[in-house]
Amino acid sequence: MKESRRPPAWAGWLLVGPALVLGVLLNVLAPEPYMGLPLLAAAPLIAGAMLSFRAGVLVAIVACALSTGLDIAQGRPPSATFVDFAVIGLIGILALAVNLLLQRQGRDLARARFIAESVQRVVLPDPPAQAGPLVVAAGYTPAQAEARIGGDLFAVQETPYGVRMMIGDVKGKGLRAVASVSVAIGAFRQEAENAPTLAELARRLDDALCRDAARRGNATSDEDFTTAVLAEVPDDSGTLRLVNRGHPGPYVIRDGTIARLDASRPQLPLGMGLGPGPASDDEALTDVFSLPADALLLMITDGVTEARNRAGIFYDPCTSAALTGARFRDPDELVHAVTADVERWSGEGHQDDMAILVVARRGGRRYG
Repeated sequence: MKESRRPPAWAGWLLVGPALVLGVLLNVLAPEPYMGLPLLAAAPLIAGAMLSFRAGVLVAIVACALSTGLDIAQGRPPSATFVDFAVIGLIGILALAVNLLLQRQGRDLARARFIAESVQRVVLPDPPAQAGPLVVAAGYTPAQAEARIGGDLFAVQETPYGVRMMIGDVKGKGLRAVASVSVAIGAFRQEAENAPTLAELARRLDDALCRDAARRGNATSDEDFTTAVLAEVPDDSGTLRLVNRGHPGPYVIRDGTIARLDASRPQLPLGMGLGPGPASDDEALTDVFSLPADALLLMITDGVTEARNRAGIFYDPCTSAALTGARFRDPDELVHAVTADVERWSGEGHQDDMAILVVARRGGRRYG
């Protein structure tokens, strides 16, 4: 477990050194009313905030020694010399106390982040590298380094119906979102094995999220829902089936082009208590596409598509110069390429968590 990062040591010394030098020069060269005492006193304060405890002690000792030596050399009375020494020494002690408090705060923050990361890994484990005929890769990037827990989710599972996948986004943040993520993934793990169709799987996930909201005393509303894309790739064909419940559509990358797979029939998100329709509509609710052996399926959350550059323009994978025309060794390379491209586009200032799930059929040497 790493502590919270402190400013680099060179930055602290870059401020401490000039403060000491200028303090000495002012004492020696400035007219009588002006003295370098404030700068000599500032040096230990800067060191306490930006350097290690030992460096802070060293700077405080040096500042006290310089002040005393200059006062003696300039013939100042002992009382003035003692006062100057006491002022710098007191500020040095206070700076060291601040240093200890910052170290403790850093350890507490690091511990909290470690716990958050552990919870995130338990709730949202990495998918398997291979599932049935597919090679799988996933990535999760929080909007802020300090906020490791979010509402994005993904899951991949082999079932009797083929490989089934889910990527989604729970509305909200923090522990409430994590609880909904846990319910959604748990329901997917259970029901993906048993639901005969993707549309039926969506109904069961919708029921599970509604029951969880009722148990927690939250009535279903337009403020409590989960957007999701459910996908299914049978083992024996190049077919891809999708059910989109209010989520950004996935993309197929092939022959240097990127195509978004939009839903033919818009559907409401999960957890709103409004199912997609009767079981007789399952075929109409499910879109069927082709997933050739050399194609990549890119599934994302809205943290990708809602990332904006300085001009306020949203990121679009279909027009990305880093993705169009490119070939990738494996899905993992595409995950890293999309993550890096979004960070370049938004200046590393994206406002939402990003989850990325990429799959491809095994056996291809190059994809896209």
